[in-house]
Amino acid sequence: MTGNGLCFTEYLHYWGEYMEYFISPSKGRLSFEEVFQDIIHYIQEQPDGEYKLIIGTDSQYSQASTCFVTAIIVHRLGKGARYYYTRECEFVGKSLRQRIFYETSRSLALASRIAEKLAENGHADLNVEIHLDVGINGRTKELIRDVTGMVVGSGFDARIKPESYGASKVADKFTK
Repeated sequence: MTGNGLCFTEYLHYWGEYMEYFISPSKGRLSFEEVFQDIIHYIQEQPDGEYKLIIGTDSQYSQASTCFVTAIIVHRLGKGARYYYTRECEFVGKSLRQRIFYETSRSLALASRIAEKLAENGHADLNVEIHLDVGINGRTKELIRDVTGMVVGSGFDARIKPESYGASKVADKFTK
């Protein structure tokens, strides 16, 4: 979100099509394939380490549009992490329920892409968690069962607040 209330969509215009890209704080703009290769390289640096691959989405509503940020975090337990994010603004209704379901759908779509790519490259054993921006306190508590059911039913582990830092901390940081 810029100071004038506009949200820049994290896409590049390329030959009449849009090419999705991610931002890495340390490496800049990366394609999905480059992000995937960077994740694999990070894991191969310390192959005996224990890892979590986390996907989380958060959104920020404004009258002009809603800015959605989806983050990928590869966490080397006890030894740091790397993250990447993509941002897209869309005209989605202002209903909190609608936004939470759309956030969950965006995370599921990206997690499915990553899980498929991991399986193709011999890393199917890497667990993918989806961090949801819902919790037992606040306005989203009625949605917990629905969105965790979506995630678990799709074969992924679901985390809610306060354990869902991928959505509530990392993705949230870039929605504003």
